[in-house]
Amino acid sequence: MAAIALSENRNRKKRDTEEKKSQKKKRATVPDHLGQNYDHRLLITIFVLCCFGLVMVYSSSAYVSTTKMGNEFYYVNRQGFFMCVGIIFMLLVSKMDYHWFVKFTLPIYLLSVVLMCLVDFTPFGVTRNGQTRWLNLIPGVSQTPTYQPTEIVKIAVILTFAYMINRCIKNIDRWQVMMVLIILLAPMAGLVIINNLSSGIIIAGIGCLMYFLASKRTKLYGVLVGVLAVLVAVIYIKPDVLTILPFIEKYHLVRIQVWKDPTLDPTDKGFQVLQGLYAIGSGGFFGKGLGSSIQKLGFIPESHNDMIFAVICEELGIFGAICVIGLFAYMIYRFVYIILRAPDLYGAMIVSGVMVHIALQVLMNVAVVTNSMPNTGVTLPFISYGGTSVAILLAEMGMVLSVSNQIIYEK
Repeated sequence: MAAIALSENRNRKKRDTEEKKSQKKKRATVPDHLGQNYDHRLLITIFVLCCFGLVMVYSSSAYVSTTKMGNEFYYVNRQGFFMCVGIIFMLLVSKMDYHWFVKFTLPIYLLSVVLMCLVDFTPFGVTRNGQTRWLNLIPGVSQTPTYQPTEIVKIAVILTFAYMINRCIKNIDRWQVMMVLIILLAPMAGLVIINNLSSGIIIAGIGCLMYFLASKRTKLYGVLVGVLAVLVAVIYIKPDVLTILPFIEKYHLVRIQVWKDPTLDPTDKGFQVLQGLYAIGSGGFFGKGLGSSIQKLGFIPESHNDMIFAVICEELGIFGAICVIGLFAYMIYRFVYIILRAPDLYGAMIVSGVMVHIALQVLMNVAVVTNSMPNTGVTLPFISYGGTSVAILLAEMGMVLSVSNQIIYEK
C-alpha cells in the first residue's frame, strides 16, 4: 500500500510539474522581459525610407542647390539634420508609455489652434511663393528657422480623436458624440484650409476616417461617399460652383482647369504638371539611372519637394516607383498588424490615425504628380524635402512604436 501511495504521489507531482511548464509556456512573451515587443520590421522600413529620401533629395536638388546656394549639398544637409533630430525624438517617444500622451492632448490641441491663428491672422505668418503657411521659431524674428504649424495640427488631431473615441466608444454611434468630434475638428481643419487647402483636406480626412474605423455607421459613410462622388463630377464639369465656398480662391479654379487639360497653359500654370508627366514618361520601366534625370535641371519646379516622385520615375522608372509604393504598402501592413494586437483601443486609435495620415499623403502626392487630381502642395512622406514634415512624421512613428512596444504575444 505504501508503494502504491508513493507511486501515486510521484505521478501527481509529475503531472503538476508538466502543467506548470505548460502554463508558463503559454504565458511566455516575445521577448520574455516585461512582456514588451519592439516592431523592428517597421523600424527598418522607416530607416530604409529615410535613407532613400536623403539619396533622392540630393539627386533632385543638387543642380538647384549649386545654382542658387552655391553648395550642392545645401538641401540634403538640412534634410539630414532634421531627419537626425526626428530619429532621436522618435526613439525617445517609442520608449515612453503611450498612455502618457493623454496628458499632452489638450495642450497640443490648444497650441495647434494658437499657432494657426498666428499664421492666419497676425503679421507673424511667413509668406513664400504667395502662400502664408510658416512661422519663425521665434515669432517675428526673421533670423530664426521657419516651420509649418500644420504638421503639429496633424498630431493634435490624431491624439484628440484617439482620446475622445476611446472615452466615448460605448456611445460612438450617437449623434451627440459625432457632433462633439466635428466641433473639435472644425477649428483645426478650418484654420488650415484658409491658407492650405490640401493639408486641410488631409486633417479633415484623418478625423473622419478615424471615426469611421471606430463607428458602425457604415450606411452614413456610404451616403457621404456617394455625395462626394457627385460633387467631384459636378466640380469636374463646372468648377465655377466652388466659388460659393468662402475659402476657394481664383487659383484653385485655375488648377482644376489645368488638371482637366494641362496644355491649356503649358508655359505657366500647366508647366509643372507637364514637366512632371514628361519625366514619368521618359523614365520607361527601369529609368535613366540614379542621378541622370533631365527634368530636374530647372524644368520641374520644386523637384526636390512636392514633385520628387516624378524624378524617382524618371531615374528609376516604373520599377523604382513600384518599389517605393511597395515600401509604403508594407508600412501600412505593419500598422494594421499593430492595430489588431494593440493592448487597448486608445493605442489602436493612435496607430490608426498615423496610418490614415501616411496613406492619405502618399495617395495625394502620387495622384498630383500623375495628374490624377488637381495640383496641390503635398509632400511624399520621408522622401520629399521638408524639415518640419520629416521631423513630425518621425515623432508619429515613435508613437506607433510605443504602442507596439507594449504588445504581449503568446507563443
